[in-house]
Amino acid sequence: MESKEQQLVRLLSLTTRSLTHLTAAMSEMSFEMMRSDDPAVKSAGGRMIDHLAAIGAGLDQHWEQLAAYGDMPIPYEGNEALVELELKDLPQYS
Repeated sequence: MESKEQQLVRLLSLTTRSLTHLTAAMSEMSFEMMRSDDPAVKSAGGRMIDHLAAIGAGLDQHWEQLAAYGDMPIPYEGNEALVELELKDLPQYS
């Protein structure tokens, strides 16, 4: 049975992982916004990328603290680079 501290570290790592994935998803959408022909939408996408970079740096600190608190390293996808993808139009189903 896990101790309360181990359970708390596990909960915090799951929460941080979810926030990391949410940040990545928002970054993808921001890159899509930056492809817009509308200058206001394009600008908003760029500003969002800047905000998400700061949030990502904070999440990196979360991971460091969780790893330092636990007895073993906590795996996360922090070593994966954010990659901008070009999405193709999906087929329309009726």
